[in-house]
Amino acid sequence: MSAFVERLSSLVGRLPYPSRAVQRTIAIAAIITQGGIGVTGSIVRVTGSGLGCPTWPQCFPGSMFPVEHAEYAMFNQWIEFGNRLLTGIVGIVAALCVIVAWRIKLDHPGRRRLVALAWTMPGGVVAQAIIGGLTVVTGLLWWTVAIHFLVSAVLVWLATQLLYALDEGDDEPRPVLPARHRPLLQALVVSLAALLAAGTTVTGAGPHGGDPETPRFDAPIETLSFIHGGLLVVFLAILAALGVAARRHRAQTPPPPALRRRYAMVWVVALAQGVLGSVQYQLGVPEELVSFHVLGSAAVIVAVSALWCAARDRGTAVSHHPAPAGAVEPADPADTPSDTPAPGPAAGTTSH
Repeated sequence: MSAFVERLSSLVGRLPYPSRAVQRTIAIAAIITQGGIGVTGSIVRVTGSGLGCPTWPQCFPGSMFPVEHAEYAMFNQWIEFGNRLLTGIVGIVAALCVIVAWRIKLDHPGRRRLVALAWTMPGGVVAQAIIGGLTVVTGLLWWTVAIHFLVSAVLVWLATQLLYALDEGDDEPRPVLPARHRPLLQALVVSLAALLAAGTTVTGAGPHGGDPETPRFDAPIETLSFIHGGLLVVFLAILAALGVAARRHRAQTPPPPALRRRYAMVWVVALAQGVLGSVQYQLGVPEELVSFHVLGSAAVIVAVSALWCAARDRGTAVSHHPAPAGAVEPADPADTPSDTPAPGPAAGTTSH
């Protein structure tokens, strides 16, 4: 196995060093594709195409592609098949993330965290393929669809972390916010996770199950929507408290401009998503707004993930350019024995 890895490393080392533009383009493509697969999945649901291809991984027994069938409309078959094809594009982008991170690490051995983040992309594709198969086999049970979406949400978060990791170092994270304010940021992330999970229960009880015969979550949708809306209020309250705390501390240590910009962006996308959700509910959950709401959830995840990155400093970025010719950068302390113990993380610091 080690010989195989060395061979792959040798092949990757022959590739040109990726420019900063290439690095960012591929990372942004990862965010778009990971979020996009959730949007196309919602299109599958609202068009009732979830079982357009009733088997997995084939569309029909003996055929990978849609075929004429009395029980399944060709339109629904191609909607579901198109969603499956997009998984291939997501996989290609995920593989490019690993290649770029690996090539960077060959010049900058300390970039182990960057490589670890990159590997979550193809790992997520494999996980989603397995979950997608389970969803089809179980006849689109609502909780399998919910898991499918929540895994996509985690991958959108990680893809955003990968994007910002390209523009920072690998030092132990030094929090920008005072220690007493950091729990608010952590609570914001927890409330976002709860908000997304609650949203899947509303979807599970709603009218768009992906197939007319799919059993729905047996719970009052009005109650579930009230809980979902209440969690949005909690999210916004924590966000407001974080802003007040940062403003009171501004006189002593002004927050970095990037932190202020990303904080404002969370407000913009969260309020827009809240308004969209309210309109969607009042109009009886029209099909078109469902996919926009899923797209909005991805935007909120990206905004909060970016805010998380701006709330700590990991040192100067080293990945923008290749190492000088003939220079050998020191390896990560975890890879190289030393007589002097490496310093431990500062008290109260957080990392991914």
